Amino acid sequence: MRPGPKASLSALAEEIASRPRARTYSANVISSVVAAAELMFLVVSGVLLRAGYLQTGLLPDVPYAALIVGSALTTVVALQSLQFYELGALRGPIPALVRVAAVWSAVALAALAIAFIFKLGNEISRGWFVGWYGIGLLGLMSMRLIVRTAVRSMLREGLLDRRTAIVGGGPAAESLLRALDAQSDSEVRVIGVFDDRDEQRSPESVGGYPKLGTTDDLVDFVRRANLDLVIFTLPITAEDRILSMLRKLWVLPVDIRLSAHQSKLRLRPRTYSYIGSVPVLAVTDRPIADWDVVFKWLFDRVVGACLLVLLTPLMLATALAVKLDSKGPVFFRQRRYGFNNELIEVFKFRSMYADQADLTASKLATRDDPRVTRVGRIIRKTSLDELPQLFNVVFKGNLSLVGPRPHAVNASAENRRYDDIIDGYFARHRVKPGITGWAQIKGWRGETDTLEKIQKRVEHDLYYIENWSVFFDLYILAATPIALATKTENAY
Repeated sequence: MRPGPKASLSALAEEIASRPRARTYSANVISSVVAAAELMFLVVSGVLLRAGYLQTGLLPDVPYAALIVGSALTTVVALQSLQFYELGALRGPIPALVRVAAVWSAVALAALAIAFIFKLGNEISRGWFVGWYGIGLLGLMSMRLIVRTAVRSMLREGLLDRRTAIVGGGPAAESLLRALDAQSDSEVRVIGVFDDRDEQRSPESVGGYPKLGTTDDLVDFVRRANLDLVIFTLPITAEDRILSMLRKLWVLPVDIRLSAHQSKLRLRPRTYSYIGSVPVLAVTDRPIADWDVVFKWLFDRVVGACLLVLLTPLMLATALAVKLDSKGPVFFRQRRYGFNNELIEVFKFRSMYADQADLTASKLATRDDPRVTRVGRIIRKTSLDELPQLFNVVFKGNLSLVGPRPHAVNASAENRRYDDIIDGYFARHRVKPGITGWAQIKGWRGETDTLEKIQKRVEHDLYYIENWSVFFDLYILAATPIALATKTENAY
């Protein structure tokens, strides 16, 4: 589906899609933060209490270090294996805190048993150990009470919501919706239902949730409403219908699940993922989610800021050369497609004569293009014209250092728009676009005037998305200067 003119949604779907959405936070990230905080608390309290109680330095000797670190790690791992870091446990009733206390007590008893077996009683202070156990117990209980209050508040304010659409109607959808509604501790917030069947087979309301349209409406709705999750309630045997819908949805930055709630097919429990206690089969995941989002954001802002400082002299020299070479502004602004097909404005050094600049890229630059200035030829060949996009990365946050290059609104190859000739073209918009990318360092930069060139660029972009990691970003960033110097045949 081509972005641009918005699809015609129902009035209710339009109203829901246009509602402002508060920034949300990942439940997995919160769980990890709580686990790290509890681990740090147990280790730090043990070390500080030992230093104070025994009047020694902060650095513990081997028996104390092994006991402190080992007990703290065992406690956190045990709590994790018992799912005590799940959102439901973090916001659960106060009596649930007894289970956390029981785990810490069991670990303490196990530590005492190990110390007895290895005859470490004379090397470990009993007074310190009892004090650490008490401080640990009080601290864990207090932290859990604080986290419980915070998580409940975040749930009430919608800060943990996963906005969800259900695909399919009938009894299967109603049963799934009842199961989801029964989970008061779930962050899933169902927005509505999409189904292709007529009103007799799929009424306007399913399980108390409105039917918002057909599956043809779903792609546009998911983008505009910023959904997080789509759950299919179709039976696994409906292969053709599922595959048809997946062809439309796989280009979106959204998690897709197939409900196994009423499936007669019984697989091993580990085969399923779960939404609370509701079993689902994972079909696709957002390529960058949870902690990956945090790492990507830190990488962009920290490394981007460092590059901006280091490259400021070069950028100033380039700006002066652009200004002296031809009349007009130093910077060129162009609207391009960004994450989730949102239109963004990117900055570049102007490389064309001001009165011949092509804001929509309706005509791509070619070899010896008369619109390009003398300085423009140099900065386009060396990609110095791209450096102002560091402002997009550091200050606006709508670009990444590494990612698929953002294409202009009317960019085309062989007089056809990219999305008309490349199946799944918009799948490259499941992540933020970047200043440089895998396609660029492999030689697919510059003019994309033929079908082969744009196909190769998209193939490399999709490979990057499916294999993303911070180390992959570092490799691409480090390889970019070499690629700019050696792979210039398509850069005009």
